Amino acid sequence: MPTQTFFNLPEEKRRMIVEIAIAEFANHDYANASISRIVAQAKIAKGSFYQYFQDKKDLCLYLVKLASEEKIAFLRSNNPPELQQGFFPYLRWLMGAGARFDLTHPALSQVVYRAIYGELPFREEAHQQTKEISLEYVQQLVEQGIAQGDIDTDVDPDLAAFVINTLGNELGKFILSRRGISPKQLAQEGPIDLDMQRMENIFDEVIQILERGMNSSKN
Repeated sequence: MPTQTFFNLPEEKRRMIVEIAIAEFANHDYANASISRIVAQAKIAKGSFYQYFQDKKDLCLYLVKLASEEKIAFLRSNNPPELQQGFFPYLRWLMGAGARFDLTHPALSQVVYRAIYGELPFREEAHQQTKEISLEYVQQLVEQGIAQGDIDTDVDPDLAAFVINTLGNELGKFILSRRGISPKQLAQEGPIDLDMQRMENIFDEVIQILERGMNSSKN
């Protein structure tokens, strides 16, 4: 993660460095992303970069973390429905809002795609980082869902959060497979124009399974 020296920089300079780095890692895979290009565009000495970050891996992991946190911030602020209206309607909204974030923030999303689906030497470490950030958010939602009676109190909240978080992380792969698109292709080519209506239908089905289960006698 960045050093305190980086955070001591003026906000405008920090933002500029981050924006240039995001563009670099969005447009190039890890092996070809260049610290030299980043510092040249930012007009800083390469020695200064190493006062801010330990190395390229350190910068990459920071960008993945930043992108994940930006997505959570987007979900919190993008006119979400009141959670009190129901846990499952709220979760359904989250799925659609998450897809909209990917479409409206292509560079940030591509940084994560490359980290999770691309040829990253420390891919599991990057993926674990994204899962931990989203899991913390989902755990909060599950606890509130139990408190307001939408989720059975017999349900283990940690297990419920794990299931929902894992489903969210893997659902993108499922949607891609329906289109005959490999995750590696997404990492290389970036956001792909998907049929949003088809995605919305899949989200509806997922929520129905979570809320009602798969036992026909209960439907």
